[in-house]
Amino acid sequence: MRFFIAELAAQLNGRVLGGTARDGAGGQASVDADSVSLVDGLAIDSRLVIPGQLFAAVRAERDGHEFVDAAFAAGAGAVLVDNADCLAVSGSAELALQGKAIVVQDVPEALIEIARIARSRLPDSVVGVTGSVGKTTTKDLLAEVLAQQFVTVASEKSFNNELGVPLTLANAAEGTQAAVVEMGARGAGHISLLCELARPTVGIVTTVERVHTQVMGSIEQIAQAKGELIEALPSTGLAVLNAEVPLVAAMADRTQANVLRFGQGGDVQAPEVQLDGELRPSFLLLSPWGNVDVRLGIRGVHNVSNALAAATAALGLGLSLEQVAVGLESAVTSPWRMDLQTMPSGALLLNDSYNAGPASMAAALQALSSLPGAGSGRRIAVLGLMAELGDSAPQEHQAVAELADQLQIQIIAVGTDMYGVPPLAGISDAVAALDSLSLTAGDAVLVKGSRVA
Repeated sequence: MRFFIAELAAQLNGRVLGGTARDGAGGQASVDADSVSLVDGLAIDSRLVIPGQLFAAVRAERDGHEFVDAAFAAGAGAVLVDNADCLAVSGSAELALQGKAIVVQDVPEALIEIARIARSRLPDSVVGVTGSVGKTTTKDLLAEVLAQQFVTVASEKSFNNELGVPLTLANAAEGTQAAVVEMGARGAGHISLLCELARPTVGIVTTVERVHTQVMGSIEQIAQAKGELIEALPSTGLAVLNAEVPLVAAMADRTQANVLRFGQGGDVQAPEVQLDGELRPSFLLLSPWGNVDVRLGIRGVHNVSNALAAATAALGLGLSLEQVAVGLESAVTSPWRMDLQTMPSGALLLNDSYNAGPASMAAALQALSSLPGAGSGRRIAVLGLMAELGDSAPQEHQAVAELADQLQIQIIAVGTDMYGVPPLAGISDAVAALDSLSLTAGDAVLVKGSRVA
């Protein structure tokens, strides 16, 4: 999305270095920079800058103000800062003084305003996606389906917070017809803020599970936070809810929007699922619009629920059954999610290491157990800690260990003893653990754990 630098500075109550567009008091100042200079899109990581984008200097693990030079070197059209002193000592000071720097009071607050500005230029077809697990996969599936009919923008990776949502909206291409915005929560009110920015007309809640309980509290508190998406929908909107999860199905009472449910007992179902040799599900999708055969392009029977969520939203937005089937089949696996590889040894590696909670851990173990290519070899799960479970952590890890035992899967623990087996001595990561296993053809290995572990 394109922004005039001078106009954007005025909207942010900021100033263009080298020629203020409009000062904080609202007065007009002389403009030395080209008043029609443009930026196209937004970045907060100097390593990911696309030429012409606005680079926002956000303070995170590192201060983005330290990377202004790198952003300009990568081709940034301008930078957004709240510390003009960094520009005075920057090797790119000359560029900044040519009207290529916007100075504001607070960069994160400016990003929130940029999100509002960007949203005002998008159509009404904005879908918010949240849930304890499955939201990134559902977002990816829905984006692929909607792209069969609409010019679609979607959140990259799992960029789902007050930084990620502005990135998604501001990076929408000109002519965008639909947006799919992933929304995460770290507590009450977080999703409400994201909804204020994205103003979704369709909301999907994939599920509510006992994840991040150390941060979010009880499962009822998690449901309350996730349901903020449903509360934010307009009366003309659409809520897409998981019929198989009572805490999610009950969110229908929190909205005046139309409601469609997916899963067993819902409006859109897949009563019988078959897996191929690489764990890709096939099923007959049943819906009020008719039925269609679907073959998912991603792995895992647990992803059928995510596919149904995406299909329900797409059908509610007017796509055909055929478009839904094509989109679901053409979707590909996101990095570190159910990625199946054959190792040089001939062993199978199921890499599902993006993150881990009790529900996704159980699904991954079931997937490992279902692998048809493992023959009579070993089935091994290299598992890290499931983080942010609070007081329930011991029993949740023990439940995973019991399931692994039932499925005859050997656990190799990395960095934790909560699974009831001692962690490998001197080994702190999954790569080292794999190297220690002397894997051969016929073996199958799962790698999974929380990113914060």
